[in-house]
Amino acid sequence: MADRLDVAWMHRKDLAELVAALGPGNARYVGGAVRDSLIGLPVKDIDMATVLHPETVLARLEAAGIRSVPTGIEHGTVTAVLPGGPVEITTLRHDVATDGRRATVAFASDWQEDAARRDFTINALYADPLDGEIFDWFGGRADLDARHVRFIGDARQRIREDHLRILRYFRFQARFGSTPADDEAESACADLAATLKGLSRERVGMETMNLLGLPDPAPTVRRMAQLGVLAVILPEADPEGLAALVAAETAQRHRPDPIRRLAALLPAKPALAEQVAARFRLSAAQKKRLSLAASREGEPGEPRALAYQLGREPALDRLLIAGIDASALDGWDIPQLPLKGGQIVARGVGAGPEVARILHQVVDAWIAEGFPDTARVEALLGEILAGRPA
Repeated sequence: MADRLDVAWMHRKDLAELVAALGPGNARYVGGAVRDSLIGLPVKDIDMATVLHPETVLARLEAAGIRSVPTGIEHGTVTAVLPGGPVEITTLRHDVATDGRRATVAFASDWQEDAARRDFTINALYADPLDGEIFDWFGGRADLDARHVRFIGDARQRIREDHLRILRYFRFQARFGSTPADDEAESACADLAATLKGLSRERVGMETMNLLGLPDPAPTVRRMAQLGVLAVILPEADPEGLAALVAAETAQRHRPDPIRRLAALLPAKPALAEQVAARFRLSAAQKKRLSLAASREGEPGEPRALAYQLGREPALDRLLIAGIDASALDGWDIPQLPLKGGQIVARGVGAGPEVARILHQVVDAWIAEGFPDTARVEALLGEILAGRPA
């Protein structure tokens, strides 16, 4: 087990300038960047912890010519805007009071005290930005190597401090965990599942969607159902529908899609899908897509015809949820009908509802024939006009 962290991103010039601006010994990398680097995963976001108060951080960054944004200054967080990507810098903290939804914090100067207020051992790993020395007070390295997701300290107490940690536990279990899972964590999550009702719907929805976006959340979601957690946040869900979709996505090499996976968890009831979208505070576009997926009845039909009628993503949703081969859509651009209403009028049809009726007939025939070219569309129009009553 290496005692130091040495990965490519740590040698970025802009990060070296940031560390120099904060001063030696004043800051350490923490959390996901350290955790993911230790197991060879790509790093998306870089966070730092510092003994400096936020006002001092802002002043030092300004003096060094580094742009900063006080994104959460009341909680001690300043974001340094670097060429390689933003870095959140948060002053060491300890909790003064918690109510399960939010915490009142005070700034601290002790690294271990800051680590102790974090949720899981694998998230309480720090690394010195200069020599890569790793700081681990709670066995996070061993847990990471064993793929063991474990709360720091007493699991029930940590959940009482922040109820969202129940969902975070399952997300981290789905991403990093092995089986069997941590007994204490599962027991605490099951016993305190009802506390999730006190959280904002937006926080619950965001955490749930993050879970569903992981490569294979199906076993974890099934376990959430067994423990009574899923019934609190999504009582309408059927975990087996998700498992079937993940299998189809994997077999057909489609990337995980949280909206599609949420649709697979729900019954085919558009009104219910819209209620869930509102509950999770989804966007209007996401709500529409969820409703379209819930409108599925019987077989989806020919893939390209479905994509023309609904759009590519809604068609993929229906096809994959049904376990049907969607390869016909690979690299296929949805065409536009090479016919306008004016062309029908030019063929002697009076403007009005009759034009729309004929246009619909042409569209139906065009789809049925697999979207033929302009010449065939004109021939189809001629056949339809020839069959009109005199």
